[in-house]
Amino acid sequence: MAVGHSQTATRMVYGKDKLPPGSGSNVVNGVSTPFENLPAFREVLASERLNLFIKKVNLCSHLFDFSDPTKNAREKDIKRQTLLELVDFIQSGSNKLNETAQEELAKMITENLFRGLPPASHENTGSESFDLEEEEPCMEPSWPHLQIVYELLLRYVVSTDTDPKIAKRYIDHSFVLRLLDLFDSEDPREREYLKTILHRIYGKFMVHRPFIRKAINNIFYRFIMETERHNGIGELLEILGSIINGFALPMKEEHKLFLVRALIPLHKPKCVALYHQQLSYCITQFVEKDYKLADTVIRGLLRYWPLTNCQKEVLFLGELEEILDATQAAEFQRSYRRHGCPHKAVTLFHHMQQTGLQPNQFTFANILPACAKIGALEQGMDIHQSIKDRGILSDVVANVLVDMYAKCGTIDKACEPFDRMPQKNVVSWTVMIAGYDQNGFVENAL
Repeated sequence: MAVGHSQTATRMVYGKDKLPPGSGSNVVNGVSTPFENLPAFREVLASERLNLFIKKVNLCSHLFDFSDPTKNAREKDIKRQTLLELVDFIQSGSNKLNETAQEELAKMITENLFRGLPPASHENTGSESFDLEEEEPCMEPSWPHLQIVYELLLRYVVSTDTDPKIAKRYIDHSFVLRLLDLFDSEDPREREYLKTILHRIYGKFMVHRPFIRKAINNIFYRFIMETERHNGIGELLEILGSIINGFALPMKEEHKLFLVRALIPLHKPKCVALYHQQLSYCITQFVEKDYKLADTVIRGLLRYWPLTNCQKEVLFLGELEEILDATQAAEFQRSYRRHGCPHKAVTLFHHMQQTGLQPNQFTFANILPACAKIGALEQGMDIHQSIKDRGILSDVVANVLVDMYAKCGTIDKACEPFDRMPQKNVVSWTVMIAGYDQNGFVENAL
């Protein structure tokens, strides 16, 4: 027989009609009746099975205290076996539930699943020594029953017999919000079920889709701006990764605002490492759908760049690499230069080469100005050698090389790419003249 176990900071779970300690009775309409096994579905006529289903559902609406394994052990096992029968009944698809049965089922699920979580799970204690990554999760003691209730809800949602037009009366906005509240559970087993169920609800109940997205947004806003503590951010991001993948093009402004206002600011919390993999996937999905959003993403990352946290910086660099794979390298370089981060532009250029990606003339034309801005002459010379080796000294690249050498104070080296230009245009002459002037060779400029 499966029963719960006691733990430190155990959650006490009781229902409205909880059984008194040591009691083996069930209270129905104020009359005490024995808490006994009901007959199996196969033992009654087909016409009586829905009525039996409702009776079994009502029996499972009663909750027990799992902090004490010895309390109501027999009744707990009866309920567990009854829940398993209900799962099989719905999964078989042999009997379609009428509206009364669906309403009673929703009530029973509500009684079992929706309960208060420990305050420590969703309130910031203000302790500076607190580390969410090192805290041991508090496993739900009533999981032997909760798991089957979640499975029952999942089977109900995915069943082909479940009509969304009818089921939305019971799986309504209030129901969805209470499901979302449970994502803050410390038990990873519960969050895994919640993730699957909410994803299925999103897919089946189209009427709820905007509401679900908005509700998740609100969870993110509170997490970012107030608590910086929530156990289910990673699971919510996994759901969103699938949702974003299904966004139609051209992308709605509402979805772009979600990227800017919710996803990018999720890089700010100290515990970003706990959900960074899922966050990075979501953001990469946006860039893959519209590479022009890379500029928006880069500006956001630079805003939250971890200047004094090496471990976090490694995560950010890895995310940039993924975005680089999803868009044009030149778009990266332009964005870094445009937003005043030449050092990061040079770092990213070398990182790009280490990953095996080959720069083209547009990449060179965008990285050389960054070298010029920070006076990185040696790095600029290395890039010049790479250009020679690849044989891609176009007029545009040559002009940028001249400008880079001039700004680094080596006008003599600027002459080489200038002299090798097969045809010099107005831009070429202007860059060379400006270089002589910047380095004090006014007569040469004239």
